[in-house]
Amino acid sequence: MSDYKVTGSCLCGDVAFEITGHLNLFQYCHCTRCQKVTGSAFASNMFVEGDQFKWTQGEDNISEFHLPEAKYFGTCFCKTCGSALPWQPKGLDRRIVPAGSLNEDPQLKPSQHNFMQENAPWHRHNDDLPMHDAMPPRKPKA
Repeated sequence: MSDYKVTGSCLCGDVAFEITGHLNLFQYCHCTRCQKVTGSAFASNMFVEGDQFKWTQGEDNISEFHLPEAKYFGTCFCKTCGSALPWQPKGLDRRIVPAGSLNEDPQLKPSQHNFMQENAPWHRHNDDLPMHDAMPPRKPKA
């Protein structure tokens, strides 16, 4: 994928952000934490490096929650409308971007389903993406 800029925002428009450069990964997470935070069967998450991300509006209207017992789980949302927004895992210089918060096509498609061992029993799958019971091993950087 070529480098470009994509914007995102919350439902009410009070909070906005911008991503520049290459989006690293787009995946579906079926863990029970993602089910709770999204109110759905899975989260649709993209990953970007910290220097690719910036808030452009409403940063003071954001609330964050980090699950104390989780190494890398949290959520970020608009205080006005409750929309999910990009969040930064503790100790990492990257953002987890909820795909639904983007305003444009990210020109990247999901590559896999993770934590299928926790899949909601009522959810039906209709794609042929790879499915992993937990988080798949990371590929070494080239």
